[in-house]
Amino acid sequence: MLRVGVIGCGGIGRTHASVYRDNPKAELVCMCDIRQDRADAAAAQFGVKAYYSVAEMLEKEKLDAVSVATGGVENGGDHYKPTMEALEAGVHVLVEKPISNNIHEAREMVAKAKEKGLYLGVNLNHRFVPPAARAKEWITSGELGELLFINMCLWINNPNESAPYFHIRALHPHSIDIMRYFCGDVVKVQAFFMKPSTRSVCWSNIQVNMQFANGCIGHLTGSYDASGYHPIERCEVAGTKGRFVLENVYEELTLYPRESPELRVYRNGIMGGVANFGATFNNRINRWIEQITSGVPREQIEGSGEDGLAAQEIIEAAIKSFETGTVVDVPAV
Repeated sequence: MLRVGVIGCGGIGRTHASVYRDNPKAELVCMCDIRQDRADAAAAQFGVKAYYSVAEMLEKEKLDAVSVATGGVENGGDHYKPTMEALEAGVHVLVEKPISNNIHEAREMVAKAKEKGLYLGVNLNHRFVPPAARAKEWITSGELGELLFINMCLWINNPNESAPYFHIRALHPHSIDIMRYFCGDVVKVQAFFMKPSTRSVCWSNIQVNMQFANGCIGHLTGSYDASGYHPIERCEVAGTKGRFVLENVYEELTLYPRESPELRVYRNGIMGGVANFGATFNNRINRWIEQITSGVPREQIEGSGEDGLAAQEIIEAAIKSFETGTVVDVPAV
């Protein structure tokens, strides 16, 4: 039984807590937040103990793992301290994305988990859906042949103006992780950003060109200025034998063979499929529990700290490319 605490008691933290509560391999022990009212309310909701200090929680409770669901600047500014405290205490950590909005802190988090021999995961939940797994199988089995290109789009409506690079740092760990999940490591990027006249601070639209280590090329289009009433994500991967298109995270996957008029379509099931976007959290967190309790090697953790760091390295390289007008090399993780 995995004894778990949740740090950060907002909506996302409560989502994590509900998954732990419902999983028979986990025991939700406590909720922690620096805001006493929020910690008390969450603890009462789940019938567990409330803490207002991570240090006190780690001292008084014998935990195996925690979720870090704090927020902060660019949705990742408050991830570093509780993650490092938990790792120092010998506790596995599943941290919300982005792993951190500060690349130096992200590198330290991954290094600390490696030093301690602990699991560090990131909630990159877009990859944890059955259609994405099927698409990955098509790639690894050779259905697409040699990979040629990937086109990725992710757009939602978010008026946030809190920081110039909030959009790419807060949202696009998801899209970049999907690109890496299908096509591997990225070695070079070239980026262009823009903001409409309605914006004053945030670069809310991006175009990023990528060169992958295997020679494949990629393109990411992202926006915070799109309607929330329509599909938010589209991914197309092409190879020498065919291509697939994955629509709206999990809704429909279609394989287009190069030399056949027949399509292969994989639709999300009405019964037993992903009911809504919130269900992707269930898939991801339950997989985290499964992998820890089964003792998989650290390097086999899906959506690992290394995956989260790799996405942030690409993001920081894209920002540098935009600021300098150059093609930028991406550091290896």
